[in-house]
Amino acid sequence: MASINTINNKALLVHVGDKFLDINNSKEEFQDLASSANIDILNTIYLTKKNKNVGIKYFIGTGEAEMLQKEVKRFGHKLVIFNIDLSPSQERNLELLFSARVIDRTGLILDIFSQRAFSHEGKLQVELAQLNYLSTRLVRGWSHLERQKGGIGLRGPGETQLETDRRLIRARIKTLQKRLVKVGNQRNLSRNQRLKQNIPRVSIVGYTNAGKSSLFNRLTGMNTLSEDKLFATLDPIHRRLDLDFKKNAVISDTVGFIRGLPHHLVESFKSTLSEVAESNLLLHVIDLSDDNFLSYINEVNDVLDSIGAKNIPKILVFNKIDQNYNPENFLHLQKDSFCYVSAKTGYGIEALRKLISDKFFDNYEYMSLELSTSQNDMRSSIYQNCNVIDETFAKSGHMKINFMASKSYIKYLTKKGYIDGDLQKNQKNSEEIHKTG
Repeated sequence: MASINTINNKALLVHVGDKFLDINNSKEEFQDLASSANIDILNTIYLTKKNKNVGIKYFIGTGEAEMLQKEVKRFGHKLVIFNIDLSPSQERNLELLFSARVIDRTGLILDIFSQRAFSHEGKLQVELAQLNYLSTRLVRGWSHLERQKGGIGLRGPGETQLETDRRLIRARIKTLQKRLVKVGNQRNLSRNQRLKQNIPRVSIVGYTNAGKSSLFNRLTGMNTLSEDKLFATLDPIHRRLDLDFKKNAVISDTVGFIRGLPHHLVESFKSTLSEVAESNLLLHVIDLSDDNFLSYINEVNDVLDSIGAKNIPKILVFNKIDQNYNPENFLHLQKDSFCYVSAKTGYGIEALRKLISDKFFDNYEYMSLELSTSQNDMRSSIYQNCNVIDETFAKSGHMKINFMASKSYIKYLTKKGYIDGDLQKNQKNSEEIHKTG
């Protein structure tokens, strides 16, 4: 699938409004998508659908299509972009009517992704999505549709050029799928290594252009690409995130979600999105400067539900608080953990970091153990797997360690015999002392 820019970067935008669609700024989003694809917008025409019925031939009405034809002919437009998804036949009918190239919303998003993909896996995923999209849009626009003749031993009716193209696309799709499986296996090795080391995983999610990469840079001290464009980040990036008690997690910056994310993209990026589904914590970044952020929250939740990440604990990160703050707008959302930040100025970043640590260590319990000098292996294990608060040494050489431990590690201590009934009573007493202290 050729990039839009290799053909013509000047286009007429056609926004088909739907009064049944409650997305107030979909017009601005459509223009932002076109700008993100480096399209030079010559003009934008707004049409309003009066009912839910879709025209079979053009999607829009015949009169509206003829009006657009006159506009295209008058200004000599070579590219027309619709903000809706068109069927292959509707796209072809409009191209024949306009004598210009026509692409729909999915084709536009795919073109943006093709420009943003830099990693090997990202390029494979985008190409797979493009081929799946293109396979339904092969047209009989060839001048050589006569049957191809076979060679010696292969004589017969042969196949049309259209059939050949479909066969080649199917073969290429299978090749890409095999390569993605191989890349996915390599990704799983790194993921399993992190699981063995019991390293927490955090994924930053949110609507596209909500400020996810800027927040990622603030939390990690990195300087990854951060632009005021839709889908500025496509390839996932992983970095270390420092937590309390000298612990750390792996934090990932992921691709932004968008209303009606094309099915081909969800399928092709399944290996990447699976990392989100396997995270221990999600940071849902919300752009407070966008008046429609409440609708975008629901859109992101729908995507999370579709990839099996709905029930993962999350923190709502209200970003760009330096541009807009009205607490009455989202009081009903405060059943979730939330934090107000400005990734641009750094406001609230440390509070967010503390909230992330609290989330991971929320189920940890206060413990106190006395160990002898011969139990250094257990001491090392506690330092590696728990949050050590303090440690004191007696003249006898015994050591007393106060620490926070997960329930699974407490079970491990019980199994090893380091905790019995009396020690559990002492633990409860220690907890009371710790709380009051």
